[in-house]
Amino acid sequence: MSSPSPLLRCFAFYRRQKAMLALATTIAIAVNLSMPLTQYLVGRALHDVELGQAVVRLDDGGFDASRAWMWVGILVGVNLVRGVLGYLGAIVNIMTGQRLLHDLRGRLLAQVQRLDLGYHLAHGAGEIITRTTRDSDKVRDAVTGGWRTLLELGLIVAGAMALLCSYDVWLGLVPVLLVITAMMLILRQAGPLVELDRRTDAAYDLATQDLAEGVSGVRVIKAFALERTRIARFSLRIAAFTAEAQKALHYTATRLPVPQLVVASGHCWILWYGAGLVANGAMNRGELVASMMAMLAVIFRVENIGRVLQVFADARASAERILELLDADPAIRAGDQALPTGPLGVRFAAVRVANRDGGTDILAGLDLRIHAGEVVALVGATGSGKSTLASLLPRLRDPDAGVVSIGSDAGGWTDLRSLRLDELRRAVQVVPQESFLFTDTLANNLRQADPSASDDRLREVLRLAAADDVLAGLPDGLESRIGERGVSLSGGQRQRVCLARAILARPAILCADDATSALDAVTERRILDNLRAAAAGATVLLIASKLSTILLADRVLLLNDGRIAADGSHEQLMASSHRYRDLLGLNEPGAA
Repeated sequence: MSSPSPLLRCFAFYRRQKAMLALATTIAIAVNLSMPLTQYLVGRALHDVELGQAVVRLDDGGFDASRAWMWVGILVGVNLVRGVLGYLGAIVNIMTGQRLLHDLRGRLLAQVQRLDLGYHLAHGAGEIITRTTRDSDKVRDAVTGGWRTLLELGLIVAGAMALLCSYDVWLGLVPVLLVITAMMLILRQAGPLVELDRRTDAAYDLATQDLAEGVSGVRVIKAFALERTRIARFSLRIAAFTAEAQKALHYTATRLPVPQLVVASGHCWILWYGAGLVANGAMNRGELVASMMAMLAVIFRVENIGRVLQVFADARASAERILELLDADPAIRAGDQALPTGPLGVRFAAVRVANRDGGTDILAGLDLRIHAGEVVALVGATGSGKSTLASLLPRLRDPDAGVVSIGSDAGGWTDLRSLRLDELRRAVQVVPQESFLFTDTLANNLRQADPSASDDRLREVLRLAAADDVLAGLPDGLESRIGERGVSLSGGQRQRVCLARAILARPAILCADDATSALDAVTERRILDNLRAAAAGATVLLIASKLSTILLADRVLLLNDGRIAADGSHEQLMASSHRYRDLLGLNEPGAA
């Protein structure tokens, strides 16, 4: 059984707005059915004028306009009620649209947070942002405004045709056939419009991605004087987007006038056929005017169908992109087992991680055990898989084969995939080399790890991370805003603040993925000594590229060709592994 179209599925978002939808629909029905009623009343009033009953000359030479005033009062009253209902309907539709948009974007953000890093790497920030903003707006416009326009069209056409047929069957039947013909022509144009809009959205994604990179990478752009190159590149992206958008507009402008012309010909039919009815006495002049007004209302609504068709075509392509995101299955799923108690070590058993781009595996049958409380340095050439190994610890990625476990020989080992994900990620903290800080205060950045932490506790973890001088240099202390991505801090300061944030989580396992690369050897030693004193029993994995970092470890692991090629102390590896010596640039055994 085929699934419903993406846009129809998006109408399911109304489930949380049932009351608002019912109210908006009721108001729309009342407002639009009052239009043929108004036209009918105008016809009756004009017929009274035609018969000379609206204003009557009295015997004394005066005039009796009471019947004319009656019609004025009725028409003013009907239109006043219609205007008030229309105003209320507009308010309800705006409120419904905003609530629906809030709900939709909330779902999208929640899904973005659930999806694994692989999805983010495959689609990019620009594309995901576009789906959450521009695509959401398009779906909102179709689901709230589009359905209302279609409902109004159906009600107006039904009311107008009923009024025309009440005067004469053929007077209403021909316009009905014209409207049906026009709608068939319009629907035939929907497919090409959707394809054109899909291409426009793809071009917009590329422009958004380029803009995001231009903003986030402004330091690199300025450092290499790439401003003109990036501006030219972005201009090409915008030009490509503009070209695709113009193709869609050209298609709409050249195709939609045809069905509009078909419906507009109904005016000619009513004037010609209605005039014959008037001449034969089968219709009065007031009814002919009412018929013309009814047909004019239908023409105006059908002319709007071109715009609505564009909205639905845009929204259909956007709905596909949104539902593709919402339907994506996270590659990482949480288990239901509680975290093991006591100090935790790490064990890798025949772990294999495939390269997403093909080629050789990143990790190929890796076996490794790190005991609880050990401080271990992991070294390897660039691209050897050190960061991939680190990403396996908090399950930012799962191995394609093999098992990663935490625990101990005494208490047993537990597969990470069976553990509750939130507990695991609180217990295992990975601090990457590229330090990320939010655009917020220093205190709020730290409290991401522990929202209930006191100011004294924040100062303590900053001291442990040798970042107390960072705090001392900020004008407002913990309440100082540190700028987008921590731009107001140096690289070493950002690294220490990120280490402090990880320490605040009281992790059982701490992995620093070259996270001290911007620090001097003295500061590194101070941080590690503080960690050992403050978190006795914590397991520390230092992914290192500097000799000063390696010398802080109790044990060194050399990663090569996806496996552990050497394991021992620095002195042991210097004596036994030429690959280790080559990596450090220390070719003579015993040189350190």
